Amino acid sequence: MTERPAGRGSYHHGALPEALVGVAFELLDEVGQEQVTMREVARRAGVSAGAPFRHFADRRALLTAVADRVLADFEAWQRAEVATATEATGATGAGEAAGAGAGDRRAVLRALGLGFVRYAVRHPHRFALVRSRVFAPAPQPELRERLSGIDRAYTEVIVADQAAGLLRPGDPELVGFAGQALVYGLAQMILDGYLPAEKAEEVAAQVLDTFGRGIANPR
Repeated sequence: MTERPAGRGSYHHGALPEALVGVAFELLDEVGQEQVTMREVARRAGVSAGAPFRHFADRRALLTAVADRVLADFEAWQRAEVATATEATGATGAGEAAGAGAGDRRAVLRALGLGFVRYAVRHPHRFALVRSRVFAPAPQPELRERLSGIDRAYTEVIVADQAAGLLRPGDPELVGFAGQALVYGLAQMILDGYLPAEKAEEVAAQVLDTFGRGIANPR
């Protein structure tokens, strides 16, 4: 996904931080966050061992930047999942729900939930990094802006569906939290081996459909 940077001396000073994050992102996918070290990232980037410290105070700061890259990639992934669902069903985007049928609009929330599970299962090391930086007692403040954007977009979908009468009235943030808890738990159960990997997507789809019927107004 990320192109490997060129060798030593090829970086403009301002481009090196982005290149280091790109290398760390690749390394994360290969071996997991525990083995993403400043020394190895520098070696792969073709720069001196001390070069990363001129841009990142420590390993934690570098991994936080990588987590932000993961969240950006996840946002793009979710947009693609929703686009695929809307093309298949004719559903409209958030804020345009009134003209779509109930089944079509519900496909958007379903796509978001299934997209979360798919991303986590296909990129377990990325999920583990985000879990440690986001789903933790003290989420990294550097990620607050990115997380707020993701939460805001999700809430907008829920508000639009509630306004269209497709979801029961209630606190949209609470509905969003319930959905997030569901897909987080599903993803973790699959990655832990509790749910069989070969049936993970099928089971996730069935669970999400059950959840959707539970919160949707009968039509």
